[in-house]
Amino acid sequence: MTDLKLLALDPDDLGIISAHMQDAVFKVGDVRWSQPERNFSLAANRFVWENAGEKKRKSFERRRSAIVFKRVEAVRSTGVNRGRKDEVLSLLAITFSQKGDGPEGTIELVLSGKSTIALDVECIEVALADVGGAWETASKPRHP
Repeated sequence: MTDLKLLALDPDDLGIISAHMQDAVFKVGDVRWSQPERNFSLAANRFVWENAGEKKRKSFERRRSAIVFKRVEAVRSTGVNRGRKDEVLSLLAITFSQKGDGPEGTIELVLSGKSTIALDVECIEVALADVGGAWETASKPRHP
């Protein structure tokens, strides 16, 4: 498989990135917010859903990936203890709520355990790229 590189500039694009990042896991310590640069980023171990549907598959794959949100004006979180750098969070979805008629709005990272990270953005500008190795995993995430 080739490394994944995606860019989102609208809600439809963001939905594609959300699908690729579903069930990604990351540590609180892998999250970065640069207020002067207006960037929010995180490094995660994403589950490779694009290969998970292959028949007769006995194992699955995870890849080290980075996602960068640009033009971020503010960051808020609920249910995330920023002091616990080794706490592992699981990303369920990435959503966007538009404010008014313009491109600004809130991108929400929906996490397991009813936790969220909300990013107030000037507009949608999100990049996702595989940045490290891949490894085999025997388990596939399941949802009720």
